[in-house]
Amino acid sequence: MVDADQTFVIVGGGLAGAKAAETLRAEGFNGRVILIGDERDHPYERPPLSKGYLTGDKERDDAFVHEPAWYAANDVELHLGQAVTAIDREARTVRLGDGTVIRYDKLLLATGSEPRRLDVPGTDLTGVHHLRRLAHADRLRQVLAGLGRDNGHLVIAGGGWIGLEVAAAARGYGAEVTVVEADPTPLHRVLGPELGQLFADLHGDHGVRFHFGARLTEIVGQDGLVLAVRTDDGEEHPAHAVLAAIGAAPRTALAENSGLALVDRADGGGVAVDDSLRTSDPDVFAAGDVAAAHHPLLRTRLRVEHWANALNGGPAAARAMLGKPVSYDRVPYFFSDQYDLGMEYSGWAPPGSYDQVVVRGDTGKREFIAFWLKEGRVLAGMNVNVWDVTEPIQNLIRSRTPVDPEALADPSVPLERLLP
Repeated sequence: MVDADQTFVIVGGGLAGAKAAETLRAEGFNGRVILIGDERDHPYERPPLSKGYLTGDKERDDAFVHEPAWYAANDVELHLGQAVTAIDREARTVRLGDGTVIRYDKLLLATGSEPRRLDVPGTDLTGVHHLRRLAHADRLRQVLAGLGRDNGHLVIAGGGWIGLEVAAAARGYGAEVTVVEADPTPLHRVLGPELGQLFADLHGDHGVRFHFGARLTEIVGQDGLVLAVRTDDGEEHPAHAVLAAIGAAPRTALAENSGLALVDRADGGGVAVDDSLRTSDPDVFAAGDVAAAHHPLLRTRLRVEHWANALNGGPAAARAMLGKPVSYDRVPYFFSDQYDLGMEYSGWAPPGSYDQVVVRGDTGKREFIAFWLKEGRVLAGMNVNVWDVTEPIQNLIRSRTPVDPEALADPSVPLERLLP
């Protein structure tokens, strides 16, 4: 067991950091555990920010990873509302914004990511929003409710998962919604044109308007308020609020300034880690959105921004910090809820990586499973309003064995039967 006089520092107050602290105590580590977060809120999960909390179906406290009293009860020292401004790897210290210097024996970077900003005139107007932090969700929830009461218009820049979930929440409040998306369908680069169109139809059925093949060029306002947006094809759309949902970038500045190895932005960016989530410094680890890990199953370096990666990556990094053998090979997983559609996605199938899409079920009824294949091997699977199939889908991905596409498409053939 690690000596009691050792100090493990976790930088980042999100799910990955909180689960790492929990795992250190669960594994019997009896040294100091210090968790530093630059937000004043206790560590929380992010899915409720665009789902249950934003829609009004969940309470704010439901987002927190642990009850606030848990940290003191488990002797986890919290420094909330404090940013780490520098890491001195030679001295093994981190410096906080108030000048405090904390020594560490092992350090975990769980700094997450931040929303990409629109680079157009008008982004300084009051009605321009991002959604990454709980404070953003607090504000946006009030804005959506106000738009619904006043028949106001929300324009969303970006038709990815966050953009679509916020669109669904906004329609639930009664707001008018327009989504501006450069691709020909929402989720085009994730799901391809056919399944991307399914989500366009879903939102169209609920009154969302799409403007495809266009980008925002200007947000027009007066007296600090948003009035409209303009796009690069000359169109103008009424707007009382704008959400920038154009992706996120890993928060790597601390790692970069301390000389840790990074992954090129063209390859997804992030802090380079091995399959035990160890960085180029053997005493520094990274997990969650910021970590670009070598994935032993997928045989590539991968940075995953979804909830499950923080949930599982934090504990994996904690065990590696304790010297336990770790090979982090979880199949990437995420989920989404939009109106009456619920879905789960497992695997990794970027554009150009697959040569066939097989559908099992009825896309018209929005009850199906889609599989992305390469030479007969399942790379990814998405179940839509079909449940309790994540495990067999992930087992098919793990098997790396070609399957019969006709049997894969046949709902009468249990997925388990297709496994070797």
